[in-house]
Amino acid sequence: MPQPAPTLAVIGGGQLARMMAQPAIALGLPLRLLAEAPGVSAAQVIPDHVVGDYRDLETLRAVIDGCPVVTFDHEHVPTEHLHALQDDGVAVRPGPEALVHAQDKGVMRARLAELGVPCPRNALVAGVGEVELFGFPCVLKTTRGGYDGKGVWFVGSADECAEPFRVAAETGVELLAEELVDFRRELSALVARAPSGQAAAYPVVASTQVDGICREVVAPAPDLSAQLAGQAQEIALRIAGALDVTGILAVELFETNDGRVLVNELAMRPHNTGHWTQDGAVTSQFENHLRAVMDLPLGSPAPRERWTVMVNILGGPDDAGRLWDGLPHALARDPHLRVHLYGKELRPGRKVGHVNAYGDDLDDCLERARHAAAWFRGDLGNESE
Repeated sequence: MPQPAPTLAVIGGGQLARMMAQPAIALGLPLRLLAEAPGVSAAQVIPDHVVGDYRDLETLRAVIDGCPVVTFDHEHVPTEHLHALQDDGVAVRPGPEALVHAQDKGVMRARLAELGVPCPRNALVAGVGEVELFGFPCVLKTTRGGYDGKGVWFVGSADECAEPFRVAAETGVELLAEELVDFRRELSALVARAPSGQAAAYPVVASTQVDGICREVVAPAPDLSAQLAGQAQEIALRIAGALDVTGILAVELFETNDGRVLVNELAMRPHNTGHWTQDGAVTSQFENHLRAVMDLPLGSPAPRERWTVMVNILGGPDDAGRLWDGLPHALARDPHLRVHLYGKELRPGRKVGHVNAYGDDLDDCLERARHAAAWFRGDLGNESE
């Protein structure tokens, strides 16, 4: 008799886990979810779920019981718990030795320096005096816990350092100072890597960030030289191999005005800058993440169309945005549009979905995706077009 497919445990109930569910169904791969609260995004579509605290080791063990592999929707599970699960014989993917580089920016910067990976000038700072020695203006980041612009401050004087050091003291984390990079734009190099060492690199994309939140992604990055695109992919593949990453690795980069790339951040999970792959690539980042963590052969990362544009749907001002009610207009106006909603409560500025538009004309893709996202957000009227 054929053996049933093993169950994959997923920690974290956000939209990334939700979007793993569809390729898991196609692959015949059962998922078991640890959700942080009832009714969160992924819990709506993954029936086998438990509500609990990912910071509690025994809760993790109870959820993972009977699952040979565990992966993650976020990077916040305590590193010591990951080691404990590994000691229990569970395949933790990505493993704690890799994931700590996405959890702790200080550890990440030190390791990338050892690897000779180009990064902004940086230093751990214990007080305002050390920031002054580093030099203003600069960026201060908490080494742990920051995301979507949280835990990041642009400081130009000693007085502006008070808030970062207060937050660091209250949360018990260190602060990292980084140079304020003069950059042309932000890029992202996404790769998938399996335990066997097989790897697949997606086209390098350009992302637009506003207030620390990704607003839109263009795949591939327009007007990016083949030399610089190859360098960005080589950096991502080198990091994935050196850190022994299993799953998706997103390497966020600055493209500087003098023609270099510098590594800004790492993420070891499906990433916002890879959402375009759901409709624009042969194999989505979500399917390749599942294939990688289950040690299956990886799928092709090749683009299906010349251009794909992803624009995030954000909650509108005063919750004015509309989601389900916005579908008739968005879908009727553009039958080729792909809409992905997360089942999340609307809050101003919150990512509640995204749209993908693809085709041969970049300007057309940009207009279609931006219009749809604005319509869902509530920035456009109800008039017919």
